[in-house]
Amino acid sequence: MSVPVRISIDAMGGDHGPEVVLKGVAISQARHPDTEFVLFGDESRLKAVLVSYPALAAVSRIVHTDVVVGMDDKPSQALRAGRYKSSMWRCIDAVKQHQADAAVSAGNTGALMAMAKVNLRTMPGIGRPAIAAIWPTLKGESIVLDMGASIGATAQSLVEMAIMGAAMARTIFDIPQPSVGLLNVGVEEIKGVEEVKEAGRLLKEDTHSDMRYHGFVEGNDIGAGTVDVVVVEGFSGNIALKTAEGTAKQIATYLRAAMGRTWRARLGYLLARDAFQMLREKMDPRRSNGGVFLGLNGVVIKSHGGADAEGFAAAVDLGYDMVRHQLLTRIEKSLLSRPAARAASGPAEAAVAEGQS
Repeated sequence: MSVPVRISIDAMGGDHGPEVVLKGVAISQARHPDTEFVLFGDESRLKAVLVSYPALAAVSRIVHTDVVVGMDDKPSQALRAGRYKSSMWRCIDAVKQHQADAAVSAGNTGALMAMAKVNLRTMPGIGRPAIAAIWPTLKGESIVLDMGASIGATAQSLVEMAIMGAAMARTIFDIPQPSVGLLNVGVEEIKGVEEVKEAGRLLKEDTHSDMRYHGFVEGNDIGAGTVDVVVVEGFSGNIALKTAEGTAKQIATYLRAAMGRTWRARLGYLLARDAFQMLREKMDPRRSNGGVFLGLNGVVIKSHGGADAEGFAAAVDLGYDMVRHQLLTRIEKSLLSRPAARAASGPAEAAVAEGQS
């Protein structure tokens, strides 16, 4: 029997509190019986919720914490008020202390990144971490990073993201040589800011067989699935993510309104119900909920703050997969094969973006 995967949970993070978080953990635990959990938060509230999930309670340990990081707290405020004692910090620290293999939180993104970076530190060869998300495409799924861990990027940090994103693609998609593209305003080599053009030159010169550099890609290439990994700096990446989520909700609203407008439309919906159900499942943001903080000495998963139980379960599932398939080991091997890139990496060039949530 395999060794259980241990996951620490910030049970107080997110918009809905432990009631939704623990329901999501219970859903994930049912899918992965070889999982154990450490739950951080208000002990009395957690015990009251766990009564409804005896199977989860049997494989969980509660650690009481008094401090909760607010969704509107700035990272600097969260560090001052919650360092060493908040449910978020203790959840991350469990990974550092080898009490857990991965940490999952639906809390404040900026605070989570700041705490994870201070506590776990970045891996050798990585200047700063990035948030990677799984993106549904016409061909299946791809990985897009950075989704907003920090603003701006040097050419070297874009190369580091490409290495980490390719390692993640090999981990979850089982692709020996993932294709990697740099998001740009055009596919021509003369277009774009200097950092992106320089990163393209460096990636083109990369001769390692663990990834294949495709070249520049545009915004429409993300959903088309042109490449397995799309690399973009955090400001643009976060805008792209929020735009896609908003567009998906807009289309769903349009469809609901159109299908109920006339009796013919309602009849058409009934006849094509299976097709609409398939579309709904493809567009369901819960399926891809969960961003991976890449570049840290530990696995940290960020769930959307407003995720429901199914959405949070997807984030826990992602943490499980990252541990089972040894994501960190794969990233380390990729970095070790590139001594020049490792030597060029310095301290983080930019601070974590303030005010993300």
